[in-house]
Amino acid sequence: MMVPVGMNVRLVGTALVTVLVLLFAMQPVKADESPADPDLAMAWLERMGPALNMTSYRGVFVYARGDRVHSMRIAHRYRNGRVEERLVMQDGGSGEIVRKGMNVVCVLPDRGRISLEEVIPSGPFAEAFTSQLMPFGQWYQPELIGEDRVAGYDVVTVALTARDSDRYSHRLWLEKETALLVKSHVRNADGEVLEHFQFTNLDITGDIPDEEFEVQTRGREITRTLDDAGQPRQSMIARMNGWTLNWRPEGFEPAAAPRSGKGKAVAFSDGLAAFSVFVEPMGRLKMPTGASRIGATTVYMREVAVNERAFLIAVVGEIPPATARKVADGVKIDGALGLVSER
Repeated sequence: MMVPVGMNVRLVGTALVTVLVLLFAMQPVKADESPADPDLAMAWLERMGPALNMTSYRGVFVYARGDRVHSMRIAHRYRNGRVEERLVMQDGGSGEIVRKGMNVVCVLPDRGRISLEEVIPSGPFAEAFTSQLMPFGQWYQPELIGEDRVAGYDVVTVALTARDSDRYSHRLWLEKETALLVKSHVRNADGEVLEHFQFTNLDITGDIPDEEFEVQTRGREITRTLDDAGQPRQSMIARMNGWTLNWRPEGFEPAAAPRSGKGKAVAFSDGLAAFSVFVEPMGRLKMPTGASRIGATTVYMREVAVNERAFLIAVVGEIPPATARKVADGVKIDGALGLVSER
């Protein structure tokens, strides 16, 4: 989920989570397995969590949001308890992102200066998936719906249907041997596919040489050390000093704390989707308010005045626009002085 640079949201590794039903080439589920059994689906999802980090592979995937389609080449390796990863843009300009453990280097020579901030958990590269899975079965109806084949690998298909209108539904295709996510879709309540991720070429292998994880693009390098995803929840809530959130969808818990230059920001996740809330003093540049959406990503901005000072509230994430508006309306700024002091 890539958000406009002006929102000070980082680019790193946000590239995968989304969903659609393949209406042909489906193979039946084995006779001794009931596809409607949610326990079977949850068993696959529990395997998927570790597989996202601990499976080594290389390949090319496409990622579509709305009418925007991007292709990226990836090498991913898990060695000695550390994740190493290199993402290389295949279209829309050159550039790459290299991760070694919690250290990330981003090179985007054709884009000029970018802001590389903390992660908004979203997709297989997100820390939300690699930490302990939240009980998102309470918020989605899981179902094992069949078998298929993606990028030359046999897969199972798991549907996660949203139980309320405050989140989107998902469909995930998991490789049978490793439970690696190889394809995904995100759908709205009308069944429209909003985002789509799929490997078009994939090699699941541990035989990836070191040189495939070295920066090879020339240009300005921006380096960041990621925060520990397991940081205590209270430390994230502490970033809300100066404002409170009086409403958020059930199941969304603090998951990360993106940096926001002049204010405070907190990210929330239900174990599958995520959104962040930013609260900042308004600068001289007037920002448009209201909702905009690209694929499954909503950006909702609202301006409020506190003690004759203007503040911008922004909600960014994979939630419906109506939900983002309710979250923004639930922000109460009760400590403007604390926010201003962050400058």
